[in-house]
Amino acid sequence: MMSRISKLWKKINVIVPIFGILTMLFISWNGSYFGSRLLVRHFGWSFSEYGYHLFVMTLQIIIFFIVAGTIAFATRGQDRRFYMPILTAMRQISQGNFKIELENSKQYRQFGGIVEGINEMANELSRMETLRQDFISNVSHEIQSPLTSIRGFAAALQNDSLSPESRRHYLNIIEAESRRLSGLSDNLLKLSALEAESFPFERKPYRLDKQLQEMILASEPQWLGKDIEVEAELAETTVVAVKDLLSQVWTNLLHNSIKFTPQDGRITVSLRIIEEWIEVEVRDSGIGIAEEELERIFERFYKVDKSRSVSSGGGSGLGLPLVKKIVELHEGSIHVTSRPGEGTASIVRLPLQVR
Repeated sequence: MMSRISKLWKKINVIVPIFGILTMLFISWNGSYFGSRLLVRHFGWSFSEYGYHLFVMTLQIIIFFIVAGTIAFATRGQDRRFYMPILTAMRQISQGNFKIELENSKQYRQFGGIVEGINEMANELSRMETLRQDFISNVSHEIQSPLTSIRGFAAALQNDSLSPESRRHYLNIIEAESRRLSGLSDNLLKLSALEAESFPFERKPYRLDKQLQEMILASEPQWLGKDIEVEAELAETTVVAVKDLLSQVWTNLLHNSIKFTPQDGRITVSLRIIEEWIEVEVRDSGIGIAEEELERIFERFYKVDKSRSVSSGGGSGLGLPLVKKIVELHEGSIHVTSRPGEGTASIVRLPLQVR
């Protein structure tokens, strides 16, 4: 029913202007026809046949513009009511007020699409402004936390009565918090560079299985320290990618698994080829993630368990967003499945041959 009314309204919007123009032509033609006769009879003018037709034509044009001007003058207020709300809305948006919504009423007729576009633009800008404010708040919080620790323990070190053990412990904390700040800054810079597409993105073929072996060996002190059993099933595979960026992906996924896998746990890294895709899976027997949390793990600064992440290394909540961005730049995808108490599996899919 609504679609029929909409179609009918569109037809009316087309017919009305045409009807108005025809009406003005009818008035100007009849006015010039009868008016020319009255003027010639009243003033006693005489014209040649050509001159008379020229006189009638001139009169038609004059009457047409008089009628058009009269209609324009009469509807001047309606035009103002039409465009003033749109101009006001655009002015408010330019001043940073995105909480506006124009009512798409009948007065806009065929310009209803413009009104809808303005409303959509305002909603999108409002959403982006909210994200920007959240981002600034999160960055400020993440920077403030380690700075507070560094400042507090640096002040405590000024106490001359501190034992060597306490002094060494405080210095270790300061060093760890400094590394945390450095990691946060590094991840922010990488995310910014990747989103601005200013990162040198030169893909080259290399052996992905060897890279994964190197990443597992590089993290050996961490998983041996927790007596975690690590198994690798790596098919010989060549990928066309940016090696340094994918190295960041595997490092983040491995460190997350080690961080949240308890003592004597297990981690399995698999590399296989499925049709035209390369699939890398990092599976652990860790604490797992609740289903409602999975939807948000790729949000910046989001932490599934803030207390755990601080106590186990102080993650910034930027690792997985960075991983997702790098994988998507390689035309791939990442999928995470998990259940509390049953571990987590992160599956990265990359094209076997990047086009």
